[in-house]
Amino acid sequence: ALTALLIAGIGELIVEKSGVLNLGIEGMMLVGCICGFITGITTGSLLLAFVVATFAGMLMSGLFGILAIVSRVNQVASGLALTIFGIGLSAFIGLEYVGEPLQGLDDISIPVLSTLPVVGKLIFSHNILVYFGFVALFATQYFLYKTRAGLILRAVGENHNAAFSMGYNVTAVRLLAVLFGGGMAGIAGAYLSLVYTPLWTEGMTAGRGWIVLALVVFASWRPYRLLFGSFLFGLISITQFFLQHSGGFLQQIPIEFFTILPYLTTIVVLVIISSQKTMGAPQAPANLGKAFELR
Repeated sequence: ALTALLIAGIGELIVEKSGVLNLGIEGMMLVGCICGFITGITTGSLLLAFVVATFAGMLMSGLFGILAIVSRVNQVASGLALTIFGIGLSAFIGLEYVGEPLQGLDDISIPVLSTLPVVGKLIFSHNILVYFGFVALFATQYFLYKTRAGLILRAVGENHNAAFSMGYNVTAVRLLAVLFGGGMAGIAGAYLSLVYTPLWTEGMTAGRGWIVLALVVFASWRPYRLLFGSFLFGLISITQFFLQHSGGFLQQIPIEFFTILPYLTTIVVLVIISSQKTMGAPQAPANLGKAFELR
């Protein structure tokens, strides 16, 4: 769960840094989830499955980009429509594949490092998507704050009119950011159906797309904080399973309570970080959610 949240969170952070708010993560993840699973189970190639899932997520985000960026339809309404569409589309095309098992990715143990006491298997013995998430995180940090392209992206998100007056194509920058975010959401979705629980069930993202949105706010739109947030939400998601099967008075608590723990934690965290006395006010891009219009 941590890996899926981190990968999707990186994509959404780049999207929001460009000044676009895409609430369609859940739909994009689900479409990437089922497209990757169908490809994997029919071809036997997990690499091809992730490629297809990436393009499926980009296609979904492209639809959002046309509506919200090119046609300047309200971004909130467009994102919600994308989520609803993705939920229905994934359920429809995945109807024949419900419950079919699939061989997932094997863990890759890094020589020498994976044999270290305690931290060896904890950090250096995972599947390739886990390592991809960490590499993508550091690459995003470098891109945003050490490259000219990252500076342009942030400029568009902070003041699109000023960026346009300096000769930058605001529409193109935002479309590229949205496509990147869609591709990452597709990969995150495919991770769930191909690695995390290698099978397909309707709505298997279980609201993780909404948690990703909260995760970006939790990180205050800073890449390095995404890692801590992903650990937190991932830990809560795993903890619920241990609590459900533990003994004592916990057995008397309804299972539904443990199911809502990740989402309850999301609400609590958002309330805490909104207080300037604790972590400071989140630094959202100034033009986040605002449509760009030529004047």
